[in-house]
Amino acid sequence: MNQALRAAIADTGGTVESLAEQVGVDPKTVARWVRPGRVPHPRHRAAAAAALGRSVEDIWPDVSRRHEPAWLRPWVETELQATALRSFQVAVIPGLLQTREYASAVLSSGLLGPDEVIEYVETRMRRQVAVLERRKPPLFVAVIDEFALRRGAPDIMHPQLDHLMNMAERSNILLHVLPLDAGLHAGQAGPFVIATTDDGDIAYLDDQAAGRLTNDTAALWAIWDTLRSVALLRRQTIDFLEARSWLT
Repeated sequence: MNQALRAAIADTGGTVESLAEQVGVDPKTVARWVRPGRVPHPRHRAAAAAALGRSVEDIWPDVSRRHEPAWLRPWVETELQATALRSFQVAVIPGLLQTREYASAVLSSGLLGPDEVIEYVETRMRRQVAVLERRKPPLFVAVIDEFALRRGAPDIMHPQLDHLMNMAERSNILLHVLPLDAGLHAGQAGPFVIATTDDGDIAYLDDQAAGRLTNDTAALWAIWDTLRSVALLRRQTIDFLEARSWLT
């Protein structure tokens, strides 16, 4: 529970309803902010802090301590609001399902310095907890191209694949491998994630420079449906990960 927000509301003699009216949101939205891991969008954080006579850092201190790139922060906040996340990845394991060692190897392969890699890995691990370990975690569906499973040293990939198998046993996590023998597919243009929130669908698109968010998700939903149609079923995926013939 966000005790700082709860205390700030009480100190002003207000209620969830009165703060919601001041910020211009539904009372149920403010009630969600009080729960663990629920962080408002930046404009709502600023409005709520102003209404309560506090700084954003006083009420949401973790926000100011984050080390992810500034362009990624709106998406991180969207993840916390999502009731469902649907991720398609071509070249890497989805960040929310990466082991610490795999994440470190992926981040070390780029232009980050050693200290930055450590900070980014820690941030990624915290994101996993905030999103997947909260009281009511979102439905998380991932379609992962087999190519992503084949890239990486065996000593890193064996534990990573074990982790995927363990996560796939959770009722809210559905994994589907897109096998190489499926041939060319609709997702060749790159990875994406669709978040379903109380305010509608928001998609995240990644490229070499930075990621971006969009509310125009119709085309991505069509691609998603196509990818799911050629990916392995859930049980087939778990068996595929267990066999991992390319690593034996």
